[in-house]
Order: sequence, then structure tokens, then C-alpha cells
Amino acid sequence: MKQIKTLMASAVMASVLSGCIGQMATTGFVMHEVNIKGVDNRYARAGLYTLMSPVYAITSMADLFVVNSIEFWTGTNPLSKKKALADMPANSYIKVNHKIDKKLTSAPVKISMLDGNTTQMNFVDDNGQSRVLLGVSGKDSVDFYLDGEYVTTASHDELKAHSSLS
Repeated sequence: MKQIKTLMASAVMASVLSGCIGQMATTGFVMHEVNIKGVDNRYARAGLYTLMSPVYAITSMADLFVVNSIEFWTGTNPLSKKKALADMPANSYIKVNHKIDKKLTSAPVKISMLDGNTTQMNFVDDNGQSRVLLGVSGKDSVDFYLDGEYVTTASHDELKAHSSLS
């Protein structure tokens, strides 16, 4: 259980400390759904945009510190399902990828839903070993397996309480 808590705390800290580049999908969604669909006139849209500025401030913070961080670390935006903006090819002014370890050129964590109850996270540990963490959700708890070996079980309530610490 301590390994899982440490892993989850590390993931939360990495997310919080890496408010970073991303698609700003939450803000874009709100802007499209409310601002663009709200009215068909460009001046009215500008007025609506001004009125909505407090909402955009909140969605921008959610994007910067949560959604964009998930996008950065997993390589996919969880809302738009598009490839991470940080991984988009570009004619960059400064080229460094060819000079650094290949591990540092892509998202270090891959998360996928195998079915409605099973989530798989692939990552590389500090020793360079590829690892697989599997979470299988039951009625009241989640069983965790690391590389096929059972590690621990955490109740849904424990996981909710732990996630609220962030």
C-alpha cells in the first residue's frame, strides 16, 4: 500500500509542479460551447467573451495545472484525445532531441483503459526498466498489480480521500 501511495503522491506532485504547455482544451471547449454557439454576431461574441472572463480564468487554471499536465505526462489530452502539443513536430529553432536520451523525447507514462474496470499504466522506472501498473476496480475497492504481481488493495473511499489531498 505504501508503494501505491508513494506512486500516487509522486504523480500528483509531478502534475501540480508541471503546469505546462498543452492544448487548453477545457477553455477551448467552454469558449466554443458558450461563446461561439451562444450568438452568431462577432460583436455580441466579443461582449460575451468579456462577460465570461471570470469563467475563462477558472478554466485556464484547470487547464494549466490539471488537464495540460495530464496531457504532458501521458502524451494525450484527456478531453480532446489528441496527441500532446509538446510532442507535435515543428521546424524548431533549437534542436536538442538528437543530443539527448531517447526516453526524454516522449511522454514517460502511457495510461489506457483496458475495459470498464481495468486501467493500465506503462512507465519506465529509475533503473530504465519498463513496468506495468494495473488497477482493477471492484465493487468497493481497487486491486493493484505491478508487473503481474499483486501489490495491494485500496478502497474507493481511501483513493478519493487521497486524491482530495492534492
